[in-house]
Amino acid sequence: MEELTKTEERIMQALWKLKKAFVKDIIEHLPDDPKPPYNTISSVVRILEKKGYAGYTAYGKTYEYFPLISKSAYKSFAVEKLLGNYFDNSAASLLSFMIKEEKLSAEEMKKLKKIINKNL
Repeated sequence: MEELTKTEERIMQALWKLKKAFVKDIIEHLPDDPKPPYNTISSVVRILEKKGYAGYTAYGKTYEYFPLISKSAYKSFAVEKLLGNYFDNSAASLLSFMIKEEKLSAEEMKKLKKIINKNL
């Protein structure tokens, strides 16, 4: 699996949420203001299709796009890459970093403790 650019990832986020969409639907779903040009999004969606992330159904000259890779599969890939590149493949190092940087609330830490204890 290939890592997505930020723009590709934003479009995939829209596709994962919408399940299937025409380019105009993707543009409407993007939070950007002003909205990006139609041709830009159309080009990025075609790149995603070439990379194997999106498929399409053709209706004449109009294409309806849909994700070929689940958000869950990409999430796993992205976390593995993050762990490998920045935390020496250690989930403990990642969690330690998040705690030190105060990225986890007390409530989130309690939830994590429950998950850990349940899986021991």
